[in-house]
Amino acid sequence: MSAPGAFIESELRGDLRGLVDRICADFPNEYWRRLDRAHAYPEGFVDALTKTGCLGALVPEEYGGQGLALGDASVILEQINRNGANAGPVHAQMYTMGAVLRHGSDEQRRTYLPGIASGQLRLQAFAVTEPAAGSDTTSIRTAARRDGDGYVVNGQKVFISRVQHSDLMLLLARTTPAAEVEKKSQGLSLFLLDMREVSGMTVRPLDMMVNHETNEVFFDDVRIPASALIGEEGKGFRYVLDGMNAERILIAAECVGDGRWFVERASSYATTREVFSRPIGQNQGVQFPIARAHIQVEAADLMRWRAADLFDAHQPCGAEANMAKLLAADASWEAANAALQTHGGYGFAAEYDIERKFRETRLYQVAPISTNLILSFVGEHVLKMPRSF
Repeated sequence: MSAPGAFIESELRGDLRGLVDRICADFPNEYWRRLDRAHAYPEGFVDALTKTGCLGALVPEEYGGQGLALGDASVILEQINRNGANAGPVHAQMYTMGAVLRHGSDEQRRTYLPGIASGQLRLQAFAVTEPAAGSDTTSIRTAARRDGDGYVVNGQKVFISRVQHSDLMLLLARTTPAAEVEKKSQGLSLFLLDMREVSGMTVRPLDMMVNHETNEVFFDDVRIPASALIGEEGKGFRYVLDGMNAERILIAAECVGDGRWFVERASSYATTREVFSRPIGQNQGVQFPIARAHIQVEAADLMRWRAADLFDAHQPCGAEANMAKLLAADASWEAANAALQTHGGYGFAAEYDIERKFRETRLYQVAPISTNLILSFVGEHVLKMPRSF
């Protein structure tokens, strides 16, 4: 493997961390508090990341991107969260790249990748989840019916983030009815929609616990050209699964960043905060949960790098990617609890930022895949036990 893993920080990764630190310095905690209160999208922050090439990290150099490996790109998302910012508004552009890069046509890559790399186009919307299907992706009902030189899409998606701040959308829809295929995973197709050129889409924002710009999306006779199809018709489910390993690894990196931020905040506060004429961190009941959280975050990071190294070496990494996501999400959540408990009442005060990050990192117990589904995957596919659902 060409890129160093968990034990060696390459010069490139060090440079990426420094770059993100400099960007985040221009967007301090008050910026994120203000956006959180207003449920607003961080346009300025996203523009700054784009101008430095961060959001084109995975786009090949021939299309104007950085051409980085996934492990290198994951440092960008980790460091955003480690600075107390939120990578959620931008992370999808990285993990959706795989579908276009690996399965898109030459025309699609030529048409869209240069604009994505330069920032002229945003690919931030990923429409898979539906109200009735939930995590059972093969049961989605949104249909794309072939009609002449294109498709007509009808259906509904839910929990679709960044739709209002994206030009392009990856859409999974059923092109062959479930009753007409041998397996439910067949007959699903993946499309790259240019939302600037379609009509019939209705977007309804959802009021959520975290500022994640999340929506319901309704498709009413939305006509899209045949050129929007990624790869072969009916094989979209496989393409989505192919990209999910990257998604798991990148989200794990974000959780590591969150976990380190919580640990740093908690240990610093425990060292300076005095109660009963002594630092509260001198008490084992305060100190030990923070130390344990640190250990868990660092251990999760090792699995994150294990999965990233396998991915970048084009080796199977489904189990490792899933385990990295679970371990990192659990570690960041435990670190969040330790930080909140350490700060006591001040942890609930917005000015300390703990409660905002507490809510943000809680999301990763549920999305983009719940910890229970990861456990069932490991139980069935790694440990070869009977299917649990």
